Amino acid sequence: MAASELYTKYARVWIPDPEEVWKSAELLKDYKPGDKVLQLRLEEGKELEYCLDAKTKELPPLRNPDILVGENDLTALSYLHEPAVLHNLKVRFIDSKLIYTYCGIVLVAINPYEQLPIYGEDIINAYSGQNMGDMDPHIFAVAEEAYKQMARDERNQSIIVSGESGAGKTVSAKYAMRYFATVSGSASEANVEEKVLASNPIMESIGNAKTTRNDNSSRFGKYIEIGFDKRYRIIGANMRTYLLEKSRVVFQAEEERNYHIFYQLCASAALPEFKTLRLGNANYFHYTKQGGSPVIDGVDDAKEMVNTRQACTLLGISDSYQMGIFRILAGILHLGNVEFASRDSDSCTVPPKHEPLTIFCDLMGVEYEEMAHWLCHRKLATATETYIKPISKLHAINARDALAKHIYANLFNWIVDHVNKALHATVKQHSFIGVLDIYGFETFEINSFEQFCINYANEKLQQQFNMHVFKLEQEEYMKEQIPWTLIDFYDNQPCINLIEAKMGVLDLLDEECKMPKGSDDSWAQKLYNTHLNKCALFEKPRMSNKAFIIKHFADKVEYQCEGFLEKNKDTVYEEQIKVLKSSKKFKLLLELFQDEEKVLSPTSATPSGRVPLTRMPVKPAKARPGQASKEHKKTVGHQFRNSLHLLMETLNATTPHYVRCIKPNDFKFPFTFDEKRAVQQLRACGVLETIRISAAGFPSRWTYQEFFSRYRVLMKQKDVLGDRKQTCKNVLEKLIQDKDKYQFGKTKIFFRAGQVAYLEKIRADKLRAACIRIQKTIRGWLMRKKYMRMRKAAITIQRHVRGYQARCYATFLRRTRAAITIQKFQRMYVVRKRYQGMRDATIALQALLRGYMVRNKYQMMLREHKCVVLQKHVRGWLARRRYGRTLRAIVYLQCCYRRMMAKRELKKLKIEARSVERYKKLHIGLENKIMQLQRKIDEQNKEYKSLLEKMTSLELTYSTETEKLRSDVERLRMSEEEARNATNRVLSLQEEIAKLRKELHHTQAEKKSIEEWADKYKHETEQLVSELKEQNSLLKTEKEELNRRIHDQAREITESMEKKLVEETKQLELDLNDERLRYQNLLNEFSRLEERYDDLKDEMNLMVSIPKPGHKRTDSTHSSNESEYTFSSEITEAEDLPLRMEQEPSEKKAALDMSLFLKLQKRVSELEQEKQSLQDELDRKEEQALRAKAKEEERPPIRGAELEYESLKRQELESENKKLKNELNELQKALTETRAPEVTAPGAPAYRVLLDQLTSVSEELEVRKEEVLILRSQLVSQKEAIQPKHTMTDATILLEDVQKMKDKGEIAQAYIGLKETNRQSPQDYHMLNEDGELWLAYEGLKQANRLLESQLQSQKKSHENELESLRGEIQSLKEENNRQQQLLAQNLQLPPEARIEASLQHEITRLTNENLFYEELYADDPKKYQLYRISLYKRMIDLMEQLEKQDKTVRKLKKQLKVFAKKIGELEVGQMENISPGQIIDEPIRPVNIPRKEKDFQGMLEYKKEDEQKLVKNLILELKPRGVAVNLIPGLPAYILFMCVRHADYLNDDQKVRSLLTSTINGIKKVLKKRGDDFETVSFWLSNTCRFLHCLKQYSGEEGFMKHNTPRQNEHCLTNFDLAEYRQVLSDLAIQIYQQLVRVLENILQPMIVSGMLEHETIQGVSGVKPTGLRKRTSSIADEGTYTLDSIIRQLNSFHSVMCQHGMDPELIKQVVKQMFYIIGAVTLNNLLLRKDMCSWSKGMQIRYNVSQLEEWLRDKNLMNSGAKETLEPLIQAAQLLQVKKKTDEDAEAICSMCNALTTAQIVKVLNLYTPVNEFEERVLVSFIRTIQVRLRDRKDSPQLLMDAKHIFPVTFPFNPSSLALETIQIPASLGLGFISRV
Repeated sequence: MAASELYTKYARVWIPDPEEVWKSAELLKDYKPGDKVLQLRLEEGKELEYCLDAKTKELPPLRNPDILVGENDLTALSYLHEPAVLHNLKVRFIDSKLIYTYCGIVLVAINPYEQLPIYGEDIINAYSGQNMGDMDPHIFAVAEEAYKQMARDERNQSIIVSGESGAGKTVSAKYAMRYFATVSGSASEANVEEKVLASNPIMESIGNAKTTRNDNSSRFGKYIEIGFDKRYRIIGANMRTYLLEKSRVVFQAEEERNYHIFYQLCASAALPEFKTLRLGNANYFHYTKQGGSPVIDGVDDAKEMVNTRQACTLLGISDSYQMGIFRILAGILHLGNVEFASRDSDSCTVPPKHEPLTIFCDLMGVEYEEMAHWLCHRKLATATETYIKPISKLHAINARDALAKHIYANLFNWIVDHVNKALHATVKQHSFIGVLDIYGFETFEINSFEQFCINYANEKLQQQFNMHVFKLEQEEYMKEQIPWTLIDFYDNQPCINLIEAKMGVLDLLDEECKMPKGSDDSWAQKLYNTHLNKCALFEKPRMSNKAFIIKHFADKVEYQCEGFLEKNKDTVYEEQIKVLKSSKKFKLLLELFQDEEKVLSPTSATPSGRVPLTRMPVKPAKARPGQASKEHKKTVGHQFRNSLHLLMETLNATTPHYVRCIKPNDFKFPFTFDEKRAVQQLRACGVLETIRISAAGFPSRWTYQEFFSRYRVLMKQKDVLGDRKQTCKNVLEKLIQDKDKYQFGKTKIFFRAGQVAYLEKIRADKLRAACIRIQKTIRGWLMRKKYMRMRKAAITIQRHVRGYQARCYATFLRRTRAAITIQKFQRMYVVRKRYQGMRDATIALQALLRGYMVRNKYQMMLREHKCVVLQKHVRGWLARRRYGRTLRAIVYLQCCYRRMMAKRELKKLKIEARSVERYKKLHIGLENKIMQLQRKIDEQNKEYKSLLEKMTSLELTYSTETEKLRSDVERLRMSEEEARNATNRVLSLQEEIAKLRKELHHTQAEKKSIEEWADKYKHETEQLVSELKEQNSLLKTEKEELNRRIHDQAREITESMEKKLVEETKQLELDLNDERLRYQNLLNEFSRLEERYDDLKDEMNLMVSIPKPGHKRTDSTHSSNESEYTFSSEITEAEDLPLRMEQEPSEKKAALDMSLFLKLQKRVSELEQEKQSLQDELDRKEEQALRAKAKEEERPPIRGAELEYESLKRQELESENKKLKNELNELQKALTETRAPEVTAPGAPAYRVLLDQLTSVSEELEVRKEEVLILRSQLVSQKEAIQPKHTMTDATILLEDVQKMKDKGEIAQAYIGLKETNRQSPQDYHMLNEDGELWLAYEGLKQANRLLESQLQSQKKSHENELESLRGEIQSLKEENNRQQQLLAQNLQLPPEARIEASLQHEITRLTNENLFYEELYADDPKKYQLYRISLYKRMIDLMEQLEKQDKTVRKLKKQLKVFAKKIGELEVGQMENISPGQIIDEPIRPVNIPRKEKDFQGMLEYKKEDEQKLVKNLILELKPRGVAVNLIPGLPAYILFMCVRHADYLNDDQKVRSLLTSTINGIKKVLKKRGDDFETVSFWLSNTCRFLHCLKQYSGEEGFMKHNTPRQNEHCLTNFDLAEYRQVLSDLAIQIYQQLVRVLENILQPMIVSGMLEHETIQGVSGVKPTGLRKRTSSIADEGTYTLDSIIRQLNSFHSVMCQHGMDPELIKQVVKQMFYIIGAVTLNNLLLRKDMCSWSKGMQIRYNVSQLEEWLRDKNLMNSGAKETLEPLIQAAQLLQVKKKTDEDAEAICSMCNALTTAQIVKVLNLYTPVNEFEERVLVSFIRTIQVRLRDRKDSPQLLMDAKHIFPVTFPFNPSSLALETIQIPASLGLGFISRV
C-alpha cells in the first residue's frame, strides 16, 4: 500500500523526542512522494516541520487507531514498533492501572510499587481452569497455562522470570509458586505446598538486601523445580541458586544494606536465647553500617525474624541448628569489627585481647591465638620449603573480608541444601514446573566480573528465547499452511562465541589465571591481540588500555579489567579455614567445611563481587577418584559456564513461559512511568525483538468468522455468501489490492503489519459516512420541524391580533347600545316599581290563605298514611308467627322420622362396613355419584349466574327509580320551605320598616355626634391596630419558627428512631443469618473432617486386609456395608479411576509407600492401646454398676429397663458376630478349596466378596459410631403402664456415666467393626463389581497386606481372647436380663396397683441382697462401708424426689382422663336418648366382637424387624428417583418411612424406632455418597428428607405444629416417643444435602455462565470483535459446543422441573433459585472484572438483555419474591455502569448513587477496564476516575475486588404441613414392599 494512502491529512505519527522518547503528532497535509518535510501538529497544539532523513527517506512510524490502544496483547496492534509498544504499556499502566500485558508469548509485568488486591485466593480460583486468552493478562494466567500444558502435553514446563533489580522478579516468582500450591494441593499430609512457600522467607532473609533500586532485591538467581505426581499434585521441590553476591557481606554502597538476616539478628538481640551472641545495634557493626541506612520504611526486622524462624521450623531445621546458624552469622558480624595495627609497611598485628576477635573465637569454638596469628600471616609453599610470611594491614583486612564471605557462602549453600532436603519428594516425581528467577541485563558506570557473568547468562537466555519465538511462528505458519519464508532475526551466537568459545574471553581469562605472573593488564593485551579488529562485537575504548567493550544484544557494555583475575581465582587462605575446621565444640561449623575438597563448590568465595552458586547436575556422572582436587581448582568463570550450560539443557528440555519484569522508574514512585527507563528495559529483555519477529511476517491474524463479524459493514448484501471463507476472500480482494499484504490459512487470515489499521480506517470512514448521512437527515428533519413550529406560531399571533382589534370594535358598539338600554330601563323601573308594590301586597295575602288550606289537607293525609302502615305491620307479624309455628312443627316431625331411619341405616352400615364387599360397592358407586354431583354443581352455577344477572338488572332499575322519587321529594320540600320563608320575611320586613321610620329621626340627630366620635375613635383604633398587627406578625413568625422546629425535631426523632429500629432489625437479621451460616459452615466442615477421617480409615483397612503371598487370608477386618456417615469424599471415585486404570496387573510388586505403612502401623497401635484402656474402663464401670445397685430402691423399673436394654444390645452384637463368623468361614472355605484362576479373576464371586469387604469397612465403622451416638443421646427407660407417653431422651440415673462409657466406646466399636466380616449373604455376591474396576486396586494392595499380616496375626489372638472374656460377661448379663424379663412379664399381667406393689417388692428384695453383699464386701473396711451408706442415702433422696414428680404427673393425667371419660359419657348418653324404646326392644341382642380402635387403619405400616434392611434397600438404596417422581405422589418414601415409625411408636418399641431412624439416615447418606453428583438424586432426597422432617413435626403432638392439622391428622400423632433430637439430626442432614445440591448445580452451571452471559452475542451485531493478538480468546460466535443464554435457561428449567416433580417445598425451591442466581451473578461479575475485552458499552447492553431474560424466567415461574433478582443487582449495576455517561461531575454523582451494590474497588476497576469497541466511543478519563474515588472514599465497604462465588446462603426449612391423609396412601407394587402391611 502506497505511503500516500496512509500518510494523509489528520493521520497521526510518532516522532522521536529526547525527553519522552516518542511524541505523538498529527499531519496537517497529505504526504506526497518526494517531500522532504512533514507538516505536523503536536498534541499540545504546537506546529512544527519534521525533516525526513535524506538518505533513508524513512517516514515516522504511524500511530495505531485509538480503538487498538490499551490492548491486552501487544501483538494485537496493527502497527508493531517501539513507540506503539511503549504507548500501549503506558496507557494500561497509568490510565487503567493494569500492570500485566501480553507480548505474544511473553508476559510483561510492570512493578507498581504498591500493594494491589489482585493476588487473593478468589483471583486464583477465577483464573484456575481458564484459557490464557480468555482472561486479562496476569502472572496467574501464565502459571495456569504452564500447569495445564504440563497435564495435557505430559511435558515439563519452565517459567523464566527476568528483569532488572527492583523490577519485581522475586515477587512474580513467588506468586507463581503460590498459584501452583493453591491450585494443585499436596499429594500427602506433609503439606509440601506450605513448605515450598515457606522457603521464600528463608531465602529472602539470607539472599535479599536493600539496594538503591529495590528494598528487597534478590542478590542471587534461583531456579526452583516444583515436582508433581501423576495426579499433578505437589510432592516436592528442588532449588538451584546462581551468582550469590558475596561482596555485599563486607561492603555496601551508600543507602544500601547488607543481607536482611543480619539486621533481623540485631533487632532480636534482646531475646533471651540471643544473649550469648552478644549482639547490639546494627550501627555498631562494620559490616552493617557502611550503607548508612539500617532501617527500611514499613519493615519490622524483629517480626521478620519471627517469620524466618517459623519458616525454618516448618522446613525441618531444628532449634539447635537454627542457633548454630545464628552463631555463625553473629560471628561474621564480630569478625568484621576486628581491627589491625600496622607494625611496618609489610606486617601488622591484632591488638591483644581484642574483644571482637575474642567473641568471634568463642562463638566459633576456635583458639584465639591461632586465629589472631593467621589473620596477620600467610603460608608460602615452594618446591622444597614452606615459609610463614607476615602480611600488610591492607592484605589482612582483605583476608578477613575474604574469610567472612567464604563462611557466609558456605552457610548459604548449607541452608539451600537443607531446604532442598526438606522439599525432597518422598514418591517418584512424574513431572515438574521450573520457576527461574534470574537477573536481567545490567550496565553501570563501572562494570566488572559480576556484570560480565550476568550479561553472559542473559545472552544465553535471549538466544533460547529467540529460538523459541521463531519456532512458534514457524509452527503457526505450517499449521495454517501458509508459505513459510525465513524471517531474519537477531542471532546472538557470535556474541556467545566471543565469550565462551575457544580463545574466547573466558578461555583467555582462565589461561591467564594459570600463569604465575598473570595480571589484569596482560590479560587485556591478550584480548586486544586476539579479538580486536577481528570480531565486530569486540571493541577497545579510546582512552583506556585496561577495559574492553562487548556489543551485547541489548546494548554496548564497557568492562573494566581490574579485578577480573582475582575474582576468577577465588582466593581464600587455607590456614584460616583449617583453624575453623579445628573447632571441636561447633558441629555445624564442621559440616560447612568437612566435604569442601570433595564436592564441586560453585559457591567458593571471591574477594569481591558476585559469585556463581549451583548444585550438582540433575543426572550427575560418577566422578573419578583422582578428579576431586582438580575440580576444586576450577575457576569461577569455568564453574559458572558449566552451571549455565546445565540450566540451558534443563530449559531446552521444557516448554518455556516468559515473564519480563519492567521497572517503571528509579524512585520507587507508585504508578509513575519513566519512558526512558522503560525503553531501555524493553530493548534489553527481548520484548521489542519479539515484536520485530512478529512484525516481519504476518502479525495480525483473524479467524474467518471474526473477520466477517467485524467487517460485515464493508460488505454489500450481494457479497455475503453461505461460505464465510469465500466471502472474506472476495471482500479482501476488493479492499486490498496487494495480495502480498495478506494470506489465507486453513482457519485464519494473516495480515501484514498495518493492514488491520487500514481496514479499521476504511471501516471507520464507512461508519463516519453513515453517521454523517444520519446526522444530515436528522438535522434536516429538526430544521423542518422548527420552521413549521415558527410558521404556526406566526399564524397564531396574527390571529390573536386581528381578534383583539375586532373585539375592541365590538366593545364600542356594545357600550353605545348599553347606554341606550340603561336609559330605557331606568324609565321603566320607576313605573314598574310602583306597580310591583301593589302586586306584591296582593300576592302575599293570597299565598297566606292558600298555604293555610294546603297545610290542613297535608296533615290529614299524613295521619291516614301512618294508620295504614301500622295495620300492615301488625297483620304481617301475626301471619309470620302463625307460619313459623307450623314450620317448626313440621321440621321437628321430619327430623324425628329421619333420625329414626338414619339410625336404622347406621346399624346396617356398621354391619356392612365390616365386610370387604361393602368397600367395593362403595367404590363402584363413588364415580357415578361424583359425576352426578359435578353435573348438579354445574347446573347450579349456571342458575346462580342467571339469577345474579337478573338481580343486578333489578337492582339497577330500582336504584334509578328510587333516585328519581327522592329528587322529586327533595324538590317539593325545598319549594315548601322557600314559600314559608318568604311569608315570614314579608311580615318581618313590614315590622322593621315601621321601626326604622320611628328611629330614623332619632338616628339622624345622633349621627353628627357619632360621626365626630367615630372619626376620633377610628384614628385611635387604626394606630392600635397597626401596633397589634406588628406584634401579631412577630408572634406569628415566632410561632411558625417554633412550630417548624418542633416539627423538625419530631420528624428527626421519628426518622432516627425508625432508622435505628430498621438498622437494629437488619442487624438482628444479619446476626441471625451469620449464626445460621456459621453453624452450617461448621456442619459442612465437620462433614468434611469426618469424610477425611473415614477415608483414612478406609486406607488403613485396605492395607490391613491384603493377604500374604502363598496362602489366602480371611478378611476379618471388613464389616457390613450398612451405613455412611458422610456423602462425599476428598478424592472421589471418579478421580481415582484414571489412576487405577493406569496400573497394569504386571505391577503387582509396586513399591510400598513406607510413610503410609508407618502411619497405619502407628494407628493400629493406638487403636490397640485405646481398646485396652476401654476394656479397663468397662471393668471399672461394671464394678460401679454393681456397687450402685443398692442405690436404686426408689426407681426399680428404670434401672431394670437400662439393664434390659444393655443386655439386648450386647445380645444383638453377639448374634451379629456369630452370623458374620459363619459367613466368613464359608468365604474362607471357598477361597482355600478353589485355587482356579477364575476364582480370583475380576467378576468371580469370591473376588466380588473381597472387593465388597474392601469398600464396606468405613461403612461398618460408621454404623458403630451411629449406634454409639444413639446410645449416648437417647437412653430409653420403661415406665409404669398408666403413663401414656415416654421420651427417648429422658435422663436416666447414670446418664453421665453411660455417656462417658459410650464416648470412649466409640473407637472400640469401630475397632470391633474392623474384625467383623461382611454381612451380605452369598447370594448377593453377584451385585458387586460388575465392571471389575477395583481388581487392579485389589492387586496393588496385596503387597502391603503381606507386610502387615504378620503384625496383625499376633494382635488377632489377643483380640480373640479378650472377645471371649467379653462374651462370658455378656452371657451373664443375658441371664440376668432373662430373669428381669420374666419378672416384667409377670408384672404386666397384674392390675396396675398390684403391679406396682410387686415391682417394689422385687426391687426391695434385690436391694436387700445387694446390701448384704456390700456389707460382706466392706466388712473389713468400715470407712468404705460408711461412705457407701451415705451415697446410698443421697441416692434414695434423689429417687424420692423423682418419684414425687412422677406422682404429680400421674395425678394430673388421671384428672385429664376423668374429664375425657366424662365428656365421652355425655356424648354416649346423648346418642342413647335419640333412640326410641321400640328400637331397643326390636334389636336382637347378640354378642358382638368389638375391635380395638388401634386395629383400625390408622395410617401405619407394619414390618418385621428382620425386614428392616430390605425396607431400606428397596425404598432408599435402590430406588430410582425418576420413576418415583413421574408416577407416584411426591414424598412417598418419606410418608412410608414415617408410617413405619408410627407403627413402631404405636408398639412402644424404642429399639425398633431407633434402628429404623438410624438405618434411614445412614441409607440416605450412603445413596448420596454413591450418586452425589446426580442432581435428580440429591434433589429427590432433599425433598424427601424435608418431608420426613415435616412429618415428624406435624405429628409430634406439639401444639405449635398441630394447629395446622385436621382432627383426623391429630389422631395420628405419635403417642409414646418424643423425636425432637432426631428432628435436629434430620435437619442437619437436610443442610448437608442442600449444600451438596448447591455444589452439584454449581458444577453444572459453572461451564455455562461465562460463555452464555458474557461471550455469546445474544443480540447479534451489537458488539464487534476486536483484534486479539497471539493469545486468542473464546469466540463470541455460537459454535456447536458453545453455551448460550438459552443453554442456561434450559438448565434452569430442568432444575426447576425436577425440584417440582420431587415435591420440594416452595420456600426451599426459592432458596435454591436464589443460590443459583447468586452463582450466575457472581461468576459473571468476577469474569467481567478480570476481562478488559468485556468492559464495553455493547457488552453492557448484552448483559442487561441477558439479565432481563433471567428475570422473565423468574416471572414465568412465579419466583420474583424469592430474592433471586436482588442477587443479580451487582451485575445489573456493573452493566449500567458500562452504559452510562462518564464525563461530568453530575455523571459521577449519578454513578455513586446508582452503584450502591458494588464496592468502590469494583466501580474503579470497571471504569479502568472500560474499553471502546468503536472509534465513536470515548475512554474514561483518569480525572473522572479520581473524582469517583474521592466521592466514594467515605463509603465503608469491603476492599475485596471479586465476589465470593463459593458463598452459600444459610438455608432454612420452614414448616410445611401436608394435607395428605396418611390412611389414604397406597403402596405401589413397583417399590417391592410386599413384606409390609397396612395397619
